[in-house]
Amino acid sequence: MLLPVVAPDVARALDDGRPVVALESTIFSNLGLPGPANREALERCLIAIRAAGAVPAVTAVLDGVARVGLAETEHHRVLGDARKVAERDVAVAVAQRWPFGATTVSAAVALAARVGISVFATGGIGGVHRGAELTGDISADLDAMASHPVITVSAGAKAFLDLARTLEYLETRGVPVLGWQHADFPAFYTRSSGLPVPHRVDDADTVAAIFAARSRPAGGVLVAVPIPVAAELDAGRLDRVLTEALDEAAAGGVVGAAVTPFVLGRIAAATGGDSIPANLALAEHNAAVAALIATAVAAR
Repeated sequence: MLLPVVAPDVARALDDGRPVVALESTIFSNLGLPGPANREALERCLIAIRAAGAVPAVTAVLDGVARVGLAETEHHRVLGDARKVAERDVAVAVAQRWPFGATTVSAAVALAARVGISVFATGGIGGVHRGAELTGDISADLDAMASHPVITVSAGAKAFLDLARTLEYLETRGVPVLGWQHADFPAFYTRSSGLPVPHRVDDADTVAAIFAARSRPAGGVLVAVPIPVAAELDAGRLDRVLTEALDEAAAGGVVGAAVTPFVLGRIAAATGGDSIPANLALAEHNAAVAALIATAVAAR
C-alpha cells in the first residue's frame, strides 16, 4: 500500500488539527504554465494559503517517492520538466522511480485523502470531453472526487469540456457541486458557463457542514469558485478561440490527455497572453478560498 512521505510542517499541522490545503503540481510544472508564470503561480498560492492561517501541501512524485508537502528548497523541482501523474499513474511513477511526476487533480486528491487532508485547491478540474459519447474520454478527476473524502476547490472545469455532461456525471457519481457565492457553474476563464449550480453557498462554515453531513463518507465535494471579476476573459472572444483550437486539435489527431495542454497553449497564443494573468488570478483566489474552508473544517 502506498504511504506518501509527508513534509514535517504538514505532519505537525495534521497532528495538531490545524488547517491544511493540498495542491497539485501540474499547474506549476512545464505542463501547466510557462516560466516564469509557473513560479509566480506557486508563490501566490502558497502566500494565499498561509495568509489565511492554513498550511500548504504541494503534492508530487520526486525520485520515485510520493510526496505531500515540499520543503522550500525543493520548490524549484516542480517548476521544470515533468511527466503527468494521474491517480492511476502514481504507483507506476513510484515503482519506476520517476524523477518528477507532476500530480493532476485525481492524483493530488488521492494523496491528500491518504494522509488525512480534507481540502484541495486547483485551477480547474477535468471533466467530460466533447464527443465523449464516441471516445469515452472522461477525466479521472471526476471519479477521484467521488471516491475520496476531499473538498475540491476549483474555478469549475476547463472551458473546452462538455460542461453540461460534466455536471451530469458528477450528479450520477453523487458529488455535491456547490457554487461559491455564485449561482452559476464557472467556466474557468469566465465566471459563468450559463449552467446553474445545484446549490449556492456563501461561507466556509456552510461548506464544512455540508462536507460533514454528506451521505457518502468516502466521497468528496466540489466547490466551484468563479474567477475574480477583474481577471475574467471576454466570453465571446474565448468561445471563438476555443472553437478554433478544438477544430485544430481534431484535425491534428490530438486526443486524450494531450488535448488540455494543446488547447490551453492555443488560448494563450490567441489571447495575446491574457489567459496567463487570468490563470494566475483564479489559482490564487481558489487557494485563498480553500484555506478559509480548511479552517472551517478544522474547527468542527
